[in-house]
Amino acid sequence: MSDHSPKGHGLLPLWLGFRFYRARQSNSFISFISFASTAGITLGVAVLIIVLSAMNGFERELRDRFLDVVPHGELTGVNEPVHGADDIIEQANQLPGVRGAAPFVRLQGLVQRQGGFQGVSLVGIDTAREGKVSGIASYMSPAAWQSLEGDDNTIVLGKALLEKLGLNEGDTLVLYVPDLSGRDAGKLGATQSHKFIVRGSYQLGGELELLTAFASMEHLARVMNLGERVTGVRIAVDDVFAAPRLIRELGFAQTSQHLYISDWTRSQGHLYQDIQLVRTLMYLVLALVIAVACFNIVSTLVMAVRDKTSEIAILMTMGLKRRAIVLMFMVHGAISGFIGTVLGMLIGVTVALNLSAISRGIESLFGVKLLSADVYFIDFLPSELHTQDVVLVCVMAFVMSLIATLYPAYKASLTEPAAALAGR
Repeated sequence: MSDHSPKGHGLLPLWLGFRFYRARQSNSFISFISFASTAGITLGVAVLIIVLSAMNGFERELRDRFLDVVPHGELTGVNEPVHGADDIIEQANQLPGVRGAAPFVRLQGLVQRQGGFQGVSLVGIDTAREGKVSGIASYMSPAAWQSLEGDDNTIVLGKALLEKLGLNEGDTLVLYVPDLSGRDAGKLGATQSHKFIVRGSYQLGGELELLTAFASMEHLARVMNLGERVTGVRIAVDDVFAAPRLIRELGFAQTSQHLYISDWTRSQGHLYQDIQLVRTLMYLVLALVIAVACFNIVSTLVMAVRDKTSEIAILMTMGLKRRAIVLMFMVHGAISGFIGTVLGMLIGVTVALNLSAISRGIESLFGVKLLSADVYFIDFLPSELHTQDVVLVCVMAFVMSLIATLYPAYKASLTEPAAALAGR
């Protein structure tokens, strides 16, 4: 044995496995297959970490940005506006898990733009109570928020809608709504028009900017002749996933009037489901990529066993036990898995931590938009790295690479020294 061999026999299989791994360079084909397996594991681990971080980012934006503005739940009148909104709000505030409640008035209409009309949902809010259920104030200027107080005919549009309509602050916007009262109410296509003064815009990103505008609740209620009634009550909860249960519990307690019970999982739940579906599919696909790369480890070790049959036989005649042969080739294959896993982790973590900046750089360099606000609820690529995801992916990749070494290592241990040396 070489003078560089370890003194402790317990470490001998590990040392031999490392020497055999380095000796693969003598066979260029085995070296190429080993490189391919390491590269495959690296790619699979890196991409899986990046994809999981992106899905975590989408969940965070859905929870902290989109659901910060979209109500977690709503109670709206079935055939007529809601009366006694203050009583409903008081009951909601007494329900454990409810963060707050606020009344609102909604008016659906059309605004004219070049080439046609644009549908708009105009939401009248009470600025004194809206902060309990929505963070929309943080997405617009203080002046725009203050303009929604009182009974003025002011309106705050989404920035995307403002640009689409070609309007500026101070311009007049005309909203066309169905005529539900008066002598023309029964005529097909009869409409009413209401003028609003644009006092600002909010910038949230996504489809909401194109479809939703905000106005004074007091003014809208007067325009719609609601009196003390409102369209409904918006509710915010501490745990967004508890919203369906809490909204139903609150809605069923209202026996004096018929109400529609709605929560975010009905109106926006498809976004969360899509994120989870993509996460699951990508996990399966990339796990298969790692599995294929690990299969290359099997090929590498099988060829290494054939190439090193004589060396195995000599070691066994010198007293090396069969279980040591198994461990030796497991170490040989595990090194490829370990290197691939570590490289993939380093690349994946680095890219995941800088994914948003990288995506912005690509958009700027090639003049493209990776995520369109017209389609998605955000217009940038988010990322949130979770330590447990990194650990899970790395452990999975390394364990799969270890499993891939079992069969070739076992076959190597079955080598008969006499037959192998006789055929040398």
